[in-house]
Amino acid sequence: MSETVRPAFSGRERPLLSYGIAFPAAAARHVTETFHASRVYVICSGSLARNTDSLDRLKAALGPEKVVGCRIGMQSHTLWSEVLEIAEEARNAKADLILTLGAGSLTDGAKIVALALANEVRKPDELETLAEGPDKRTNIQMPTVPIISVPTSLSAGEYSNFAGGTEDQSRRKYSFQPPTRGPQLIILDPELAGKTPDSIWISTGVRAVDHCVETLCAIVGTTSASDELAERALGMLVPGLLRCRKDRADRDAHLQCQLGSVEAMAACTGGSVELGASHGIGHQLGPLGVGHGETSCILLPAVCKFNAKHNANRDRQARVREFLLNDPIVSEVLHVRLIDTETADLGDILDGVIRELGMPRSLADVHVGRDKLDVLAANSLHDRWCQSNPVPLKEKEQVLEILEMVVV
Repeated sequence: MSETVRPAFSGRERPLLSYGIAFPAAAARHVTETFHASRVYVICSGSLARNTDSLDRLKAALGPEKVVGCRIGMQSHTLWSEVLEIAEEARNAKADLILTLGAGSLTDGAKIVALALANEVRKPDELETLAEGPDKRTNIQMPTVPIISVPTSLSAGEYSNFAGGTEDQSRRKYSFQPPTRGPQLIILDPELAGKTPDSIWISTGVRAVDHCVETLCAIVGTTSASDELAERALGMLVPGLLRCRKDRADRDAHLQCQLGSVEAMAACTGGSVELGASHGIGHQLGPLGVGHGETSCILLPAVCKFNAKHNANRDRQARVREFLLNDPIVSEVLHVRLIDTETADLGDILDGVIRELGMPRSLADVHVGRDKLDVLAANSLHDRWCQSNPVPLKEKEQVLEILEMVVV
């Protein structure tokens, strides 16, 4: 099979998307031919480095003389301390390209590293001046070191110019927005994706579904184009994930999910769509030790039910409900799970699909107890997507109402 190289999004030259050949060959080609780089700093997933030969194959393809630094593993949710460590190593190595091999925390880390390099940031208090908040600098320089991402999950953060990073002491997750830059090239390899554990592959796939659903259910910034993209993505992701759940050797299903995650991100980042509280609360639930994708597995159905209860977007939810019911694979799942399709709302349908995928559905499932709810609710109120939820979350009690649905 030959390599396909194309823009990920219509109307935008970057990022580029590559698929069809093995990731080491694609990376070696583009490091030289597309980016003319010679000093590559690699950030690699710890599990890939320990359990597979993926890093060795990448280094061999690039050539040892081009790999000037390598970080093995980062903690989930991108700790500031690790970002600053990597930035210092990349700065000292005079890296002219960063390449990530792994899931979303590494990608967010690379984005913030590149931003820190461009702005000569070395300390946590300096890093805070690049994040959204009252201490943000007036003038922030755009990153100049490009990023190549080889993702092994479906959370799709590699397609955005936003990043999330967690301040170590408070465990609060901060948002880094443009001029932060995402990867300029994303390389998809379904063979590599097949090595990702179910818990990550499937849960981050639900994260991509969350992108679709919160786009389709948004009440601000949607267009016919965003709706079309989100529906197309949803039609690829949900059946694709269910196929992957049955057979992790199904490479076509893996590529279908990967391409679906691209469409999902195009839908929610291509314009001015205002996402909702599943993303917003999820950003703050993550630093409590919950994976990116798991937050969507737990929160998305509950947020849909909360918004419908308060009459915010019932018509848009009804459209998504009908779209999912028309998919034969989804219909079969609901039949097997004895879910009444006549009375089930969107939250019920999503609950059935997520349970069929074997993902966590409660805070108890991910070991987050009631003692964490008050701080979680308070932190969530700072998140932009909670404020833009179809029912804007302005009071802690509103967040707690959602959390009470998913405690156990």
